[in-house]
Amino acid sequence: MNCKVGIAAYGMTKFTRNDSKIESVLLESVKNLFHNSSNLNQRDVDAVLVSTNNNSKYLGSVLSEIAGIQPKIAHTIESLCNSGTNAIVSAYSYIASGLADVVLVSGAERYDSPGQILEWDNSRGEFKHPIFWASIFTKAYKNEYNVKEEELALVSVKNHKLAQKNPYALSEKEYTVDDVIYSKKLTEDLRLLDCSRPCTGGASIILASEDTIRKYTNEPIWIKGIGQKTTSASFSKNITFSSMESSRIAAQTALKMSDNQPKDVDVMEVHDAFSVCELMALEAIGITKSGKGIDYVKELLSTNNTKVNPRGGLIGAGHPLGATGIAQTIEITQQLQTKANSRQVENPKLGLVHNMSAASTSSTVLVLEN
Repeated sequence: MNCKVGIAAYGMTKFTRNDSKIESVLLESVKNLFHNSSNLNQRDVDAVLVSTNNNSKYLGSVLSEIAGIQPKIAHTIESLCNSGTNAIVSAYSYIASGLADVVLVSGAERYDSPGQILEWDNSRGEFKHPIFWASIFTKAYKNEYNVKEEELALVSVKNHKLAQKNPYALSEKEYTVDDVIYSKKLTEDLRLLDCSRPCTGGASIILASEDTIRKYTNEPIWIKGIGQKTTSASFSKNITFSSMESSRIAAQTALKMSDNQPKDVDVMEVHDAFSVCELMALEAIGITKSGKGIDYVKELLSTNNTKVNPRGGLIGAGHPLGATGIAQTIEITQQLQTKANSRQVENPKLGLVHNMSAASTSSTVLVLEN
C-alpha cells in the first residue's frame, strides 16, 4: 500500500432495547468519540459516512448538521449486516485516493430494525428472513460434521459469558448449555439463544491518513488488509450450506494484502449472527480446518481464552446492524492498543474483523496492526 490509513479515534453507545431515534443514537456515539479524543475538532473532518439499514433519509448530512461538522462529502452506506465494515472500506478509499484526510464513519440501528425481509428472493422459502437461512446452515453443518446440539450451544454459552465484561453489551447474564438448548424453539434446528438480538446502538470511528493521524493519537492502529467479496445476492447460490465462500475469499484477500497468514492473527471478531456462524467463519478464515470449529471453541471455553469475540460477539453484545461492523473494529482497535480492560488478550499484534451479510453471500474482512 502506498498510503497508510489508520484508526485515530472511536466512540460507542451501550447496546439496549431503548426506543431512541436513529439520529439521537448516531449523535450520541459521535459525541462520545469527540469526548474520547480531545485533539480532534469538528473542523478537521473531511467526510461523514453513515452506516445504517434504517429507512430515514439523508442521514449523512443530518448527522453532519447536528454534530457541527461541515464535510466535503456526506452520505449513507447500506449493505445489511456488513454495512459498517463496508463504510470503513469506503472511508479508507477516500483517504487513499487523496479525496479526504480525516473521515468519520458512524453506524447505528434501532431495536425494531432487524434487517430486510428479502421478498424478491423466493429461494429463501416462506420466511424470507435470516432465521430461515440460519436454520438451513445449522442443519447442514450439524449433519455434515456430526455436531451435536449440545456442542453448538457452547458458542452461545461462551459469548454470553464474554459479554459480561463488556460494558456496552446487550446481554446481562450468563447461560448454561441447557439454557440454550431449552430456550424458545424457532425452527427444528434453531433456538432463541442460538441467535444474536437486534437492538438499539451506535458506534463511530475516525480514519485518518498517515500524514495527519499523529495530530489525534499517539497509538494509531493501521488498516493493513482489506478483503471484500460478494458471491451473489441469492441464498440458493451458496456453494454449500455448511461453508462460507465469500468469507473465505475475503479473508484470503485481506490476509494476503497484509502479508500475513491465519496463524498470525492474535485476536479476532467474527460475525456470529447465529451460533453456527462462528464455527463456519473460523473455518472460512482458515483458523481451523473444515468441521473443526467446534473443537476450537471448546478449547477457547475450557481455557478461558478470549481470542475470538472478546466483547461477546453479536450473540452477547447485540446486533444493531449498521453499528455492528464498526463496533467489531473498535474492539480490535482497543485490543491492539491494550485498552480492552478485563477483556484484554495478552500482547496482541495483529487483529482481524469478519463482518458478513445475507447468509454470507457478501463478506468483508479487515486486518489491523499496531
